[in-house]
Amino acid sequence: MISERTYNQYCGVARALDLIGERWALLVVRELALGPKRFTDLRQGLPGVATNVLSLRLRQLERNGVVTRRLLPPPAPAQVYELTDLGRQLVPIMLSLGRWAASTMGERSPEQAIRGEWLALALKAFFDAEAAAGLSATIALDLDGAPFTLCLEEGRLDVAPGRDGPADLTISTDTELLLQFLAGAPVTVRAEGDRELLNRLPELFPLGRSA
Repeated sequence: MISERTYNQYCGVARALDLIGERWALLVVRELALGPKRFTDLRQGLPGVATNVLSLRLRQLERNGVVTRRLLPPPAPAQVYELTDLGRQLVPIMLSLGRWAASTMGERSPEQAIRGEWLALALKAFFDAEAAAGLSATIALDLDGAPFTLCLEEGRLDVAPGRDGPADLTISTDTELLLQFLAGAPVTVRAEGDRELLNRLPELFPLGRSA
């Protein structure tokens, strides 16, 4: 049985912390922001979490209506976890929180993990819709072997895992190098296709800008 922990305050902020304030809980939401995952995928995306702690957090998030689970149909039946409607409403709030804290991070230390999916999600947080006004393009992104598709359409951005059709620009690089490029560092990333679009990326995703 999961014990009920609460601040016991009639306040929206306190209630939010009741729902997702436990250690690892919001990072589970981060891992599910781009789509459903199996338990093993969640473990891989949360380095340092113990199996029993992850199981407990998932049960708590299910109980609180943030996460649900379902079985994928054949030919590859598997149980996956995904965000509910309530959980998906949390994603833009989480992205704003990440953008707010990004300016305090400083340089990455060797012991700090970094993953392509985290950067792909950060692109949603830092996307400048005004800078992308009038732009329609598809970008295929390969970060340390993890593929993503970015679709820009009239000031909107969709980020999805995997490849989805032809792309105007294809980038294949390591995560930290792309992070440096978007932050304005004088580095070169391996890319094919629309070079003008490539040169605009730091403007479209200004990771070097203060929150």
